[in-house]
Amino acid sequence: MDFYTTVVNFFQQGGPFMYPIAVVLAIGVAIAIERYLFLANQIRVNRRDFQQLMPLLKAQRVREVTEATRKSSSAMSRIISDGMNRRASSRRRSDIEYAMEEGLLEVLPTIERRTPYLATFANIATLLGLLGTIIGLIAAFTAVANADPAEKASLLSQSISIAMNTTAFGLMAAIPLLLIHSMLQSKTSAIVESLEIAVVKFLNMMEGEDKPQPARRTKPEAAKA
Repeated sequence: MDFYTTVVNFFQQGGPFMYPIAVVLAIGVAIAIERYLFLANQIRVNRRDFQQLMPLLKAQRVREVTEATRKSSSAMSRIISDGMNRRASSRRRSDIEYAMEEGLLEVLPTIERRTPYLATFANIATLLGLLGTIIGLIAAFTAVANADPAEKASLLSQSISIAMNTTAFGLMAAIPLLLIHSMLQSKTSAIVESLEIAVVKFLNMMEGEDKPQPARRTKPEAAKA
Protein backbone atom coordinates (compact mmCIF):
# COMPACT_ATOMS: atom_id res chain seq x y z
CA MET A 1 0.00 0.00 0.00
CA ASP A 2 2.88 2.37 0.84
CA PHE A 3 4.51 1.65 -2.52
CA TYR A 4 1.27 2.39 -4.37
CA THR A 5 0.84 5.64 -2.43
CA THR A 6 4.43 6.65 -3.18
CA VAL A 7 3.97 6.03 -6.89
CA VAL A 8 0.71 7.98 -6.99
CA ASN A 9 2.23 10.90 -5.11
CA PHE A 10 5.28 10.87 -7.35
CA PHE A 11 3.07 10.96 -10.44
CA GLN A 12 0.79 13.70 -9.09
CA GLN A 13 3.66 15.92 -7.97
CA GLY A 14 5.34 15.76 -11.36
CA GLY A 15 2.88 18.09 -13.00
CA PRO A 16 1.03 17.93 -16.32
CA PHE A 17 3.99 16.59 -18.32
CA MET A 18 3.76 13.27 -16.50
CA TYR A 19 0.69 12.39 -18.56
CA PRO A 20 2.21 12.67 -22.07
CA ILE A 21 5.24 10.72 -20.84
CA ALA A 22 2.89 8.00 -19.57
CA VAL A 23 1.11 7.94 -22.93
CA VAL A 24 4.43 7.60 -24.79
CA LEU A 25 5.46 4.78 -22.46
CA ALA A 26 2.14 2.96 -22.95
CA ILE A 27 2.35 3.18 -26.75
CA GLY A 28 5.97 2.04 -26.68
CA VAL A 29 5.15 -0.97 -24.50
CA ALA A 30 2.26 -1.93 -26.80
CA ILE A 31 4.52 -1.78 -29.87
CA ALA A 32 7.24 -3.73 -28.07
CA ILE A 33 4.85 -6.56 -27.15
CA GLU A 34 3.41 -6.74 -30.67
CA ARG A 35 6.87 -6.73 -32.29
CA TYR A 36 8.25 -9.32 -29.87
CA LEU A 37 5.41 -11.74 -30.57
CA PHE A 38 5.66 -11.16 -34.33
CA LEU A 39 9.44 -11.62 -34.48
CA ALA A 40 9.37 -14.68 -32.22
CA ASN A 41 6.77 -16.24 -34.53
CA GLN A 42 8.85 -15.34 -37.60
CA ILE A 43 11.91 -17.01 -36.12
CA ARG A 44 9.90 -20.14 -35.37
CA VAL A 45 8.19 -20.51 -38.77
CA ASN A 46 11.31 -19.60 -40.74
CA ARG A 47 13.36 -22.18 -38.87
CA ARG A 48 10.62 -24.76 -39.43
CA ASP A 49 10.41 -24.07 -43.17
CA PHE A 50 14.19 -23.99 -43.54
CA GLN A 51 14.50 -27.43 -41.95
CA GLN A 52 11.68 -28.72 -44.14
CA LEU A 53 12.71 -27.22 -47.49
CA MET A 54 16.47 -27.68 -47.54
CA PRO A 55 16.39 -31.52 -47.52
CA LEU A 56 13.80 -31.42 -50.31
CA LEU A 57 15.94 -29.04 -52.35
CA LYS A 58 19.01 -31.19 -51.78
CA ALA A 59 17.08 -34.23 -52.99
CA GLN A 60 15.82 -32.21 -56.02
CA ARG A 61 12.18 -32.89 -55.14
CA VAL A 62 10.95 -29.80 -56.93
CA ARG A 63 7.26 -30.64 -56.85
CA GLU A 64 7.26 -31.13 -53.08
CA VAL A 65 9.20 -27.90 -52.59
CA THR A 66 6.65 -26.00 -54.68
CA GLU A 67 3.78 -27.53 -52.73
CA ALA A 68 5.39 -26.75 -49.36
CA THR A 69 6.07 -23.11 -50.26
CA ARG A 70 2.49 -22.71 -51.48
CA LYS A 71 1.08 -23.86 -48.14
CA SER A 72 3.32 -21.63 -46.00
CA SER A 73 3.18 -17.84 -45.73
CA SER A 74 6.56 -17.38 -44.05
CA ALA A 75 9.27 -15.11 -45.43
CA MET A 76 11.51 -18.14 -45.95
CA SER A 77 8.94 -19.91 -48.13
CA ARG A 78 8.23 -16.75 -50.11
CA ILE A 79 11.88 -16.21 -50.98
CA ILE A 80 12.41 -19.87 -51.91
CA SER A 81 9.25 -19.74 -54.02
CA ASP A 82 10.57 -16.67 -55.88
CA GLY A 83 13.77 -18.55 -56.61
CA MET A 84 11.93 -21.63 -57.85
CA ASN A 85 9.67 -19.55 -60.09
CA ARG A 86 12.60 -17.76 -61.68
CA ARG A 87 14.52 -21.01 -62.06
CA ALA A 88 11.65 -22.37 -64.16
CA SER A 89 12.31 -19.68 -66.78
CA SER A 90 16.03 -19.11 -66.38
CA ARG A 91 18.87 -21.28 -65.06
CA ARG A 92 21.36 -18.44 -64.73
CA ARG A 93 22.53 -17.92 -61.16
CA SER A 94 22.37 -14.13 -61.45
CA ASP A 95 18.72 -14.18 -62.57
CA ILE A 96 17.69 -16.47 -59.71
CA GLU A 97 19.68 -14.39 -57.23
CA TYR A 98 18.04 -11.16 -58.39
CA ALA A 99 14.59 -12.72 -58.01
CA MET A 100 15.34 -13.93 -54.48
CA GLU A 101 16.88 -10.61 -53.47
CA GLU A 102 13.75 -8.87 -54.74
CA GLY A 103 11.65 -11.16 -52.57
CA LEU A 104 13.93 -10.44 -49.60
CA LEU A 105 13.52 -6.69 -50.11
CA GLU A 106 9.75 -7.13 -50.19
CA VAL A 107 9.59 -8.95 -46.84
CA LEU A 108 12.10 -6.72 -45.02
CA PRO A 109 9.65 -3.84 -44.37
CA THR A 110 7.26 -6.26 -42.66
CA ILE A 111 10.04 -7.60 -40.44
CA GLU A 112 11.48 -4.19 -39.56
CA ARG A 113 8.15 -2.38 -39.22
CA ARG A 114 7.54 -0.21 -36.12
CA THR A 115 10.70 -1.32 -34.29
CA PRO A 116 12.50 2.03 -34.91
CA TYR A 117 9.58 3.80 -33.22
CA LEU A 118 10.81 2.54 -29.84
CA ALA A 119 14.03 4.54 -30.05
CA THR A 120 12.01 7.59 -31.13
CA PHE A 121 9.60 7.20 -28.22
CA ALA A 122 12.54 6.85 -25.81
CA ASN A 123 13.96 10.16 -27.03
CA ILE A 124 10.53 11.81 -26.84
CA ALA A 125 10.05 10.63 -23.24
CA THR A 126 13.45 12.02 -22.26
CA LEU A 127 12.78 15.36 -23.93
CA LEU A 128 9.32 15.64 -22.40
CA GLY A 129 10.83 15.02 -18.99
CA LEU A 130 13.43 17.75 -19.51
CA LEU A 131 10.82 20.13 -20.86
CA GLY A 132 8.57 19.51 -17.85
CA THR A 133 11.48 20.14 -15.52
CA ILE A 134 12.44 23.39 -17.22
CA ILE A 135 8.88 24.70 -17.17
CA GLY A 136 8.55 23.64 -13.54
CA LEU A 137 11.74 25.50 -12.66
CA ILE A 138 10.54 28.62 -14.44
CA ALA A 139 7.29 28.49 -12.50
CA ALA A 140 9.20 27.86 -9.27
CA PHE A 141 11.51 30.83 -9.68
CA THR A 142 8.58 33.02 -10.64
CA ALA A 143 6.70 31.98 -7.50
CA VAL A 144 9.77 32.44 -5.30
CA ALA A 145 10.34 35.95 -6.59
CA ASN A 146 7.04 37.06 -5.06
CA ALA A 147 7.27 34.98 -1.87
CA ASP A 148 8.24 36.01 1.63
CA PRO A 149 12.05 36.11 2.06
CA ALA A 150 11.90 33.70 4.99
CA GLU A 151 10.12 31.08 2.91
CA LYS A 152 12.11 31.46 -0.30
CA ALA A 153 14.68 28.74 0.44
CA SER A 154 12.19 26.05 1.47
CA LEU A 155 9.76 26.96 -1.31
CA LEU A 156 12.49 26.89 -3.93
CA SER A 157 13.86 23.51 -2.83
CA GLN A 158 10.36 22.03 -2.75
CA SER A 159 9.55 23.37 -6.22
CA ILE A 160 12.81 22.07 -7.70
CA SER A 161 12.19 18.64 -6.17
CA ILE A 162 8.76 18.48 -7.77
CA ALA A 163 10.08 19.74 -11.13
CA MET A 164 12.74 17.03 -11.23
CA ASN A 165 10.06 14.33 -11.07
CA THR A 166 9.34 14.74 -14.78
CA THR A 167 12.98 14.19 -15.71
CA ALA A 168 13.11 11.10 -13.52
CA PHE A 169 9.91 9.70 -15.03
CA GLY A 170 11.11 10.49 -18.55
CA LEU A 171 14.29 8.50 -17.93
CA MET A 172 12.32 5.69 -16.31
CA ALA A 173 10.30 5.43 -19.53
CA ALA A 174 13.22 5.91 -21.94
CA ILE A 175 15.70 3.38 -20.54
CA PRO A 176 13.43 0.28 -20.84
CA LEU A 177 12.29 1.36 -24.31
CA LEU A 178 15.92 1.63 -25.47
CA LEU A 179 16.76 -1.79 -24.04
CA ILE A 180 13.73 -3.37 -25.71
CA HIS A 181 14.59 -1.63 -28.99
CA SER A 182 18.09 -3.10 -28.87
CA MET A 183 16.73 -6.59 -28.19
CA LEU A 184 14.20 -6.38 -31.03
CA GLN A 185 16.86 -5.07 -33.41
CA SER A 186 18.98 -8.09 -32.55
CA LYS A 187 16.08 -10.44 -33.33
CA THR A 188 15.39 -8.61 -36.60
CA SER A 189 19.04 -8.90 -37.65
CA ALA A 190 18.99 -12.62 -36.86
CA ILE A 191 15.93 -13.13 -39.08
CA VAL A 192 17.48 -11.19 -41.98
CA GLU A 193 20.73 -13.12 -41.68
CA SER A 194 18.86 -16.45 -41.73
CA LEU A 195 17.04 -15.40 -44.91
CA GLU A 196 20.31 -14.36 -46.56
CA ILE A 197 21.86 -17.70 -45.61
CA ALA A 198 18.87 -19.49 -47.14
CA VAL A 199 19.35 -17.54 -50.39
CA VAL A 200 23.03 -18.52 -50.60
CA LYS A 201 22.32 -22.17 -49.80
CA PHE A 202 19.55 -22.30 -52.41
CA LEU A 203 21.81 -20.80 -55.09
CA ASN A 204 24.64 -23.17 -54.26
CA MET A 205 22.32 -26.18 -54.44
CA MET A 206 20.88 -25.08 -57.78
CA GLU A 207 24.34 -24.41 -59.17
CA GLY A 208 25.54 -27.84 -58.12
CA GLU A 209 22.46 -29.41 -59.65
CA ASP A 210 23.00 -27.67 -63.01
CA LYS A 211 26.67 -28.67 -63.35
CA PRO A 212 27.19 -31.40 -65.94
CA GLN A 213 28.14 -34.72 -64.40
CA PRO A 214 31.18 -36.56 -65.87
CA ALA A 215 30.18 -39.40 -68.19
CA ARG A 216 30.77 -42.90 -66.90
CA ARG A 217 32.86 -45.16 -69.05
CA THR A 218 31.37 -48.42 -70.20
CA LYS A 219 33.03 -51.71 -69.37
CA PRO A 220 34.57 -52.25 -72.88
CA GLU A 221 36.01 -48.72 -72.80
CA ALA A 222 37.35 -49.32 -69.34
CA ALA A 223 38.97 -52.57 -70.49
CA LYS A 224 40.63 -50.83 -73.48
CA ALA A 225 42.04 -48.22 -71.15
